[in-house]
Amino acid sequence: MIEASIIRAAALRLNPDCDLKKSLISYCEFYGIQAACIISCVGSLRSLTIRFANKSNLTVIEEKFEIISLAGTISQHEAHLHISISDGEGKMLGGHLAEGSLIYTTCEIVIGILDDVVFKRELDSTTGYKELKIYQK
Repeated sequence: MIEASIIRAAALRLNPDCDLKKSLISYCEFYGIQAACIISCVGSLRSLTIRFANKSNLTVIEEKFEIISLAGTISQHEAHLHISISDGEGKMLGGHLAEGSLIYTTCEIVIGILDDVVFKRELDSTTGYKELKIYQK
């Protein structure tokens, strides 16, 4: 078990046509962030690339969406993010956010940075997937 971490926050705004997932990883790369989480995210997308639960393929939807929530862990190495969005009728979709999800008007994000741990994703023989491993610095 890892000791409790102190979180400091950083806020950023993404402009139209930015790739949401790539931008978050790039932000962490630029600032050398090895462990962070999403605290808050609101905005809009003009294109969504998502992997739905228990599916192996990505789905791309070219439509305007409101971002209802974004949750997950990020680092300069990788990100595991789940997104909830709504369409013009208020219908919601959610799943694993993938690269290729492009901002429509804006995206306002607050991330929590954990300076005393490192997030890595390593193959877990129990699940067969790369899962989060947390290392104390």
